[in-house]
Amino acid sequence: MVNFFKDKVIIVTGASSGIGLASVKQFYSLGAKVVLASRSIDKMETIALSMNQDKVLCVKTDVTKEEDCRNLVEQTIKRFGKLDVLVNNAGISMRAVFKDMDLSVIKTLMDTNFWGTVYCTKYALPYLLETKGSVVGVISTAGYVGLPARTGYSASKFAVRGFLETLRIEHLYDDLHVMVFAPGFTSSNIRNVALTADGSPQGQTPRDEDRMMSAERVAYHLARGLFRRKPEMILTPLGKATVFASKKMPRVTDAMEYRIMSKEPDSPIKKR
Repeated sequence: MVNFFKDKVIIVTGASSGIGLASVKQFYSLGAKVVLASRSIDKMETIALSMNQDKVLCVKTDVTKEEDCRNLVEQTIKRFGKLDVLVNNAGISMRAVFKDMDLSVIKTLMDTNFWGTVYCTKYALPYLLETKGSVVGVISTAGYVGLPARTGYSASKFAVRGFLETLRIEHLYDDLHVMVFAPGFTSSNIRNVALTADGSPQGQTPRDEDRMMSAERVAYHLARGLFRRKPEMILTPLGKATVFASKKMPRVTDAMEYRIMSKEPDSPIKKR
């Protein structure tokens, strides 16, 4: 993959931690020029210290703000003169049942997960068409099947998938590569900062992070998917099985999901 990625310009949103950070390191190791986008400018600049300054750019970006997303793309073009890949990775999660949840929680998730993808893609698209490049949306298995106690998260990830699949069809003959990328449960800090019913972060993960796929492994699969220009990637056997089963045995899958999620520590889903 080194020849493929050498000197490609890649924007990664949500680049200061988790899958975003692992992806930045993966692309950089393959010879790409990387643009880190996140609200945490101090973290990004610390990360960039270990990199060749000619091949890295940090842009403070809140993807819920359209102007920030426009600026991100403009700064990338000003510095590197082109754009080959946009990885829409910035996102937040939640854990609460809908009947108990403040509606502002869903709005926050849609603003970050969905509108952040839309804003960044809108301003990146003209340059990606020029390079016949790639736009990626990092979603989740929850973007294929409803995940109990994650109504806002599933809704936002379904929306991203629908948006990108439509974008792919619109540019079917323009050589634009569009990939929907669904990692499944990944060891990262996303569950620590997931929002609860009142919008406050839950603070600690309810799941065993050690049994999940690492962010580094996810980043490797992401690079492979870009290299092969895949339209879709669903990672982990559980993720693939859940998506398959939801189409063939929807009622069984619903019951399975309910049972699994109700076993989480302090789950808002009641055990049956």
